[in-house]
Amino acid sequence: MTEAAAEAGRAHRVRPPRPGRAHWARWARAAAVARRGTRLPPLVGDSLLPALLLVHVLTTHAPPELPAAVALTAALALPLLWRRRAPRAVFAAVTAAAFVQWLVGVQLPADIALPMVLYTVAANTGRRSTLLAGAVVQAGVLLACLRWAPEGAFLTPFVAVTATVVAAAVLGVNVRTTRAYLAAVEERAGRLEREQEQQARLAAAEERTRITREMHDIVTHNLSVMVALTDAAVYAQHRSPQRATAAMLQISETGRQALTDMRRALGILRTDEPDAERHPLPGIAQLESLADQMCAAGLPTRLEVRGGHEHVPATAQLTVYRLVQEALTNTLKHTPPGTTAEVRVRCSTGAVTVDVTDSGACPPLPAAAPPGHGLPGMRERAAAYGGELRAGPLPGGGWGVRTRLLLDGGTVSA
Repeated sequence: MTEAAAEAGRAHRVRPPRPGRAHWARWARAAAVARRGTRLPPLVGDSLLPALLLVHVLTTHAPPELPAAVALTAALALPLLWRRRAPRAVFAAVTAAAFVQWLVGVQLPADIALPMVLYTVAANTGRRSTLLAGAVVQAGVLLACLRWAPEGAFLTPFVAVTATVVAAAVLGVNVRTTRAYLAAVEERAGRLEREQEQQARLAAAEERTRITREMHDIVTHNLSVMVALTDAAVYAQHRSPQRATAAMLQISETGRQALTDMRRALGILRTDEPDAERHPLPGIAQLESLADQMCAAGLPTRLEVRGGHEHVPATAQLTVYRLVQEALTNTLKHTPPGTTAEVRVRCSTGAVTVDVTDSGACPPLPAAAPPGHGLPGMRERAAAYGGELRAGPLPGGGWGVRTRLLLDGGTVSA
């Protein structure tokens, strides 16, 4: 009974904090370490009581009674060494020895083994086994009190021993419940840690996808513009050196802008660099310079922005800019000279509508040509704000790209 109370006390010594993702993990680890650090080896604790009971019998009983007392004490106490490994078998052995003891009519201190094995059964088995074991022990209590209780004083020892039996069973059930609760908490802590690792990996994958999309837009657009300007400079270097010089300067400026955007997309631009202040994240206000850049590259572009865009979030403005940039870059790469483009952006309270059209014919790509990443990336950007991007040939000729970004409640991901 002393060991049972000690185990129950240790089980209730630590109280869990309020549920929380980090608290669950820390508390479960601390509880596991506390249980491992304060508990004696099981074999040492289980062998202590049988040894004390045998010593007590050897020192208190007369020689004529000693053989029977030692044999019964050994039969009652020694099975306790295996009570953790086989609680039901040990319970059966101890109760059988107790019944033999009752038949012989010898009272021994080793009867304390009965509440202990009942506690062990309650702590390590299910409810049905606990109820059956408690009924068997209670029947033994009734038989023992009927035989050894003083005449006229049956009720007092019966109630006292019954209370001991009930306490042993309740302590065992309590320890089993606490043990199961701690195991569930530890399992939940491990599951939460795995979920955190998975979320971290998903966040890293999403960040890699975002950087890849940004780099695709930046590199594709700026390289396309630089190639077009280079061709124009080569063509004009003999006929109009001034135009060739202006094209080369535009190439240099486009290259610097591309490097700045790449550093920002990769997250390695230091905050103390002056470029961080000179080149904010592009948005709707920068569409005019984008249109001028496309005009310089040989694609006449007309821009029309309706409605104020001050209320549009910076991330949504970046999405609008990248969509227009990708559409114009595709027009510059895939349409013949003389093509014109038109960009229309309409800003309202809850949405931004983007239309990009051109007048050039877009011949179908060869079957062997690998699919690009432009349109899928544009669709992903539009889907992040609840929009559906539509791209295809126009009835009167040319190509069109249209989408509508929702600003109030339409955001799927930041």
